[in-house]
Amino acid sequence: MCNLDAVLDIAVIGAGFAGLHMLDQLRRYEFSCHAYESAIGVGGTWFWNRYPGARCDVESVDYAYLHDPELHETWQWSERFAAQPEILRYAEHFADRRGLLPHITFGTTVTGAAFEDGAWNLTTDTGERVRARFVVTAVGCMSAAHTPPIPGWERFGGTVLRTSRWPAEPVELAGRRVGVIGTGSSGIQVVPELAKEAAELVVFQRTANFSVPARNRPLTQQERNAAVARYEQQVHDARTTRFGHAVIGTGKAALETDPAERAVELDARWARGGTHIVATFTDTGRDLRANAVLADYFRDRVREQVHDPATARALTPTGYPIGTKRLCVDDGYYETFNLPHVRLVDLRADPIQELTRTGVRTIGGDHELDVLVLATGFDAFTGALTRLGITGRDGRALTEVWRDGPRSYLGLAMAGFPNLFTLTGPGSTMVLSNVLRAIEHHVEWVRDLLVHAREHELTEVEALEPFQDEWAARLAELASGTLYPRTDSYYLGANIEGKARVFAPFAGGLDAYRRICDAVAAEDYRGFRTA
Repeated sequence: MCNLDAVLDIAVIGAGFAGLHMLDQLRRYEFSCHAYESAIGVGGTWFWNRYPGARCDVESVDYAYLHDPELHETWQWSERFAAQPEILRYAEHFADRRGLLPHITFGTTVTGAAFEDGAWNLTTDTGERVRARFVVTAVGCMSAAHTPPIPGWERFGGTVLRTSRWPAEPVELAGRRVGVIGTGSSGIQVVPELAKEAAELVVFQRTANFSVPARNRPLTQQERNAAVARYEQQVHDARTTRFGHAVIGTGKAALETDPAERAVELDARWARGGTHIVATFTDTGRDLRANAVLADYFRDRVREQVHDPATARALTPTGYPIGTKRLCVDDGYYETFNLPHVRLVDLRADPIQELTRTGVRTIGGDHELDVLVLATGFDAFTGALTRLGITGRDGRALTEVWRDGPRSYLGLAMAGFPNLFTLTGPGSTMVLSNVLRAIEHHVEWVRDLLVHAREHELTEVEALEPFQDEWAARLAELASGTLYPRTDSYYLGANIEGKARVFAPFAGGLDAYRRICDAVAAEDYRGFRTA
């Protein structure tokens, strides 16, 4: 490659929480490194997803870096579940504190990455050319936005907004007719906020989702101090628990617990709010009868909150086990449908036919809209990687290699793609654990491998295909012991037409995953070819 703009030891793609931590660690270990980010600022998903109501569904004291004790001690979260602006400020604070901004090129999308002559050649949409011995992708597993194939996009004359790319400037919705397509996590968060302004709000729902109230509130100073005091315990929990943070269950099976006692335990967790309720009992994630106990509890709560029986029926999730799709966390979602200017369109009974100049046409008729909000999800896990234009050894395109589904070793490396590492990649715990805990583990594990390569003067590090095959078999075996494969979800790629149905996450828990990765490293990086 000629006319290079940079020659690096390591290029990092992405400047969200994973990219920032990776860049910081590489600089601390004195690698020549630089990061490239599509956005004009840091934060990754928290830069783009700035829609009204955007909020983390992990409690803020757990959705934070633990590798920096001083940062953990000095940063003060304001709410139990932090909102997007505060999380973005946290990312900006970390980047500024670590002096990372001069080492990131913003507003630049990597459009090609080719492994040639023992190194990676990157090209960008701004024409920049970079050569790096190693590449670390930190593009996020939920960042490639998906737009559904609905006829008539070019005809709609109103404003189209996407929760995944919400404008930075305020959006005027007062007095306007607003439609929302999608009732996953983003849709469930944005709907109550839009209802506060819109003259009319129409929610188009394909699948009713299980959602639990957040019970969000300001944190007291006493709670903030307690979080600082339990730092060492949080570090311990990060290494030894399934989700990377403490979840308080009963330790009992639902089917072996008296129904009255079950109700007491579930009521207590419903009143507290948050996702911990799904871990109340030990058998609800693997036994359909036990799962039905929990699902029925949620269904009863929906019927209690929604006044109109027909709307309540449509909003009540059926046909799949609870927890096999992402459990949503809301702030008044169900109650919103009691408002006179909010109505639900059940797309299972009344499908969308097309967009018209003035709105959405379903089989049942036309819905006149001024604004259409898309909360239609992502090409999860693989989309952000396949859009990078990656070609590995002998010019093999990643899109072709993954045609029948993603394959990796540990979720961190791939056979045929030397010197390329994927933070929170397919085959890691990804969204089945606290992603900040997964990020910190991945970054530090990859960092140690890169240091090992430098110390041993290795020019190539590549996953071996037999180990990759073994890992794929392990992922499938773990998934088969759960209820996840019983549901069409983005965990399986089912939300994208034509995408291969492969359960991508490691379903054995972050604690087990860490032990496996640590054993690989201890055995001189078993499963990797080095040269």
